[in-house]
Amino acid sequence: MLTPQQLDDEYNARAAIPDHPLIFERWREESRAARGRLNLDADCRFGPSPAETLDLYPAATRDAALLVFIHGGYWRSLDKQDFSYLAPAFVEAGIAVAMPNYGLAPATSIADMVRQMLGALSWLYRNASRYGIDARRIVVAGHSAGAHLAAMMLAADWPRLSPDLPADLLRGAVCISGLYDLRPLVHAAFLQDDLRLDARTAKFVSPVSYRPDLATPLITAVGADESAEFRRQNRLIRRAWPHCFRDDLPLPGRHHLASVEALGEATHPLFRATLRLLRGNA
Repeated sequence: MLTPQQLDDEYNARAAIPDHPLIFERWREESRAARGRLNLDADCRFGPSPAETLDLYPAATRDAALLVFIHGGYWRSLDKQDFSYLAPAFVEAGIAVAMPNYGLAPATSIADMVRQMLGALSWLYRNASRYGIDARRIVVAGHSAGAHLAAMMLAADWPRLSPDLPADLLRGAVCISGLYDLRPLVHAAFLQDDLRLDARTAKFVSPVSYRPDLATPLITAVGADESAEFRRQNRLIRRAWPHCFRDDLPLPGRHHLASVEALGEATHPLFRATLRLLRGNA
C-alpha cells in the first residue's frame, strides 16, 4: 500500500517533467499549424452542455475509417485543440479524425465524463455518412485520462444505451499511458480536491470493474520512462481483458507526455499499429 506522498510521486506525471509547460506550448503551436492546413468541422455539438463539442477532420475520400482521440489532463485540464497536431498523419493516410471535449473536474464528475463520451461516440456513429465516414470502422484512442475514457468506451454495452446502436460499434481501442483502476487515486493528495473520489465511486468508473462482452481488439502502450504505477496500470488492463488484448507497443525513451506524441508520428510503430487496426488488419 503506497502512502499519499508515494502516490503523488508515482501519479503526478507533470511534476516529474519540469519542462512540461514548454511541451504544452509546443503542442499548441503545432496544433494551430495543423488546424490551418487541414479541413476542419469545428465544435460540432453532440450533447447539451457547453463542453460537449468535437472537432472533426474529414478524410479526402468517402467511406473513410474514423479515429476518435480522447485527450488527457487528469480529467481536469487541457482541450481537444491542444491535440490537433496528432491529426495530420492520419488524415494524410486516408483516415478521418474526431477529437471530443468533455466537462472537466471539479465541475464535472468522472461518471458524467464517461456519459459524455458515450454520447460523443453515439453521435459520430449516427452522423458517420454525413462526414464520409464508414460507421463500421470506428476506433477510439486516448492518452492518460483519455485512455481511461477510451477503455470505458470499449466496455460499453451500446444496444443497452440505445437500441439503434450495434454491439460492435467500435472496431478497436488504442490506450496510451492510461489509468484503469482509479482506486489508488482516492488517496493521491494532488487530485483529491478536483476528483473527489471515494472507494465506491473510484471502483464504479474503473475500466477493470467491467469486462467487454466482445473480443474487440485493444492495443496498449506506455512510456519506458514513466513511473512504476503507470507501467503497472498498463499491465493491469491487459490482464483484466485478455480476450481483447492484441499488442503492447514499447515506447523506449519516452516519458508520460512524449508517449502520446508517438501516435501522430507516421513512422512510429504505434501509429502503424493504429492504422492497421483502422484498416481491419490488426
